[in-house]
Amino acid sequence: MRLLFSVVVVMAGLISSAHAQPAWDMFDGGKLLATGGVSQVEGAGGGGLANWALITGYGTRDGIGANVHYTALPLPDYSLQSAGVAVGLFDRLELSYAWQEFDTQDVGAALGLGRGFTFHQNIFGAKLKLVGDAVYDQNSWLPQISIGLQHKENDRGAVIAAVGGKGTVGTDYYVAASKLFLAQSLLVNVTLRETKANQFGILGFGGDKHNGYSTQFEGSAAYLISRRFAVGAELRTKPSNLGVAHEGAAWDIFAAYFFNKNLSLTAAYADLGNLVIRNNQQGAYLSLQAGL
Repeated sequence: MRLLFSVVVVMAGLISSAHAQPAWDMFDGGKLLATGGVSQVEGAGGGGLANWALITGYGTRDGIGANVHYTALPLPDYSLQSAGVAVGLFDRLELSYAWQEFDTQDVGAALGLGRGFTFHQNIFGAKLKLVGDAVYDQNSWLPQISIGLQHKENDRGAVIAAVGGKGTVGTDYYVAASKLFLAQSLLVNVTLRETKANQFGILGFGGDKHNGYSTQFEGSAAYLISRRFAVGAELRTKPSNLGVAHEGAAWDIFAAYFFNKNLSLTAAYADLGNLVIRNNQQGAYLSLQAGL
């Protein structure tokens, strides 16, 4: 985790200049500013909570884009950190990896796990653009549509089994549709996700209440106040598979500033709802993204 955070900081320092030249011609940076989105908490290109149909980075159909990110979400009773890397290939295929750490802090002691007991998760993602182009199809109502998956591996099998979870490994599948209205400076995204994940996979997959896939909704709306500054909101529903606690929807209100195509910062107020034995888990969310 510290290594990935260090990589983000170093890249930010090296490439924050708006006039920096790409290391290779293949990193053409030809897409419009902000159209690569930011880094979603599970590593994909999109908003903070929701996957978008857009391919990460600023590479065009003739180029490649890449970025690293670090995200921190301190909550009243827990904390969540995420770091990762994503590559966009020819504005068609996205490959991503994210590492998450969920710290139970004092709740870990109350549960008999020990103060500061942590869950870790590796997330491997892939996204493929099928049809449409969010930028160039302004004369069509057809949105950009992509399909994708996120394969998740959790390292706390004994605890997950104790709370009723059925597995430590799971794969989410999704289809996302993004429509950019350039004249109105507005982007709207809708994603449908098939998942078994409990709390994004932090508490494993499937449960004593329900062990099958369920269809969940992710929605985002972002408004560009200027070409560098965007604000918006997101909603993400989640299954409630575990008997130990009801799991509700998550939402956020965010602001993202794009210093240039190499560096962006996202701040948000996020509500993850109930987490095991604690309700009202809300907090400030910060995410730094640096890339080529």
